[in-house]
Amino acid sequence: MCLGSVEMLVIPAVDIRRGRCVQLVGGKPGTEREFGDPVDAEIKWVTEGANYLHLVDLDAAMGEGDNLKKVAEVLASVGVGVEVGGGIRSVDRGCELLGIGADRVILGTAALKDPDIVYELAKIAGPDRVVVALDARGGKVAYEGWKKTSERGVIEVAKEFENLGIGGILFTNVDVEGHMKGIEPESIRELVKAIDLPVIAAGGVRSRRDVVKAKEAGADALVIGRALYEGKITLKEAMEAAE
Repeated sequence: MCLGSVEMLVIPAVDIRRGRCVQLVGGKPGTEREFGDPVDAEIKWVTEGANYLHLVDLDAAMGEGDNLKKVAEVLASVGVGVEVGGGIRSVDRGCELLGIGADRVILGTAALKDPDIVYELAKIAGPDRVVVALDARGGKVAYEGWKKTSERGVIEVAKEFENLGIGGILFTNVDVEGHMKGIEPESIRELVKAIDLPVIAAGGVRSRRDVVKAKEAGADALVIGRALYEGKITLKEAMEAAE
């Protein structure tokens, strides 16, 4: 994935729960809307022009099993780069996902609890293939599938990972994620200014204007989920707004 260019990269999200492609509101189980088979979803976005995808195993993230077989099926079917996250709690699992076709892996809770996992994985696979997910609730870092919130701020934690040699930070604003009420660009802007790492933003996109706001805030990439699935914005419109 090429980050740092003038054009912000738009990345459709493919979230998997119990083998199906879903979108949650605020990451809360029970709020999901189903959108068919994940393989069909990735084919749809690639056909519409996506050159990168964001694939998350929600069951693994929540500690409720995993969808490794379906993740592997998606990776085998797609002809573009895919970043994979959700429940990656060891170097071995990270290497396994990279070995079956993930372009890079995203670590969240495990990175917070044991940063050495991030360091070791980046050393083995290369820094560009490892991303740390920092999810913010009220400016503080949420973890364990957003079930818990720490007392530490996103920028403080991001600065610590900046020195570990990673490919970027995936920043999700949990307060707006899945609600389609618009992004909060100031939190993105503050993070971009604070660290010298690519920032992939996520959460709250509802319109073309939100894509423009994310770009103006300095995001290198923007993950879009529910707004695409519900037709609030087309992938073409989002990509044009990111240019």
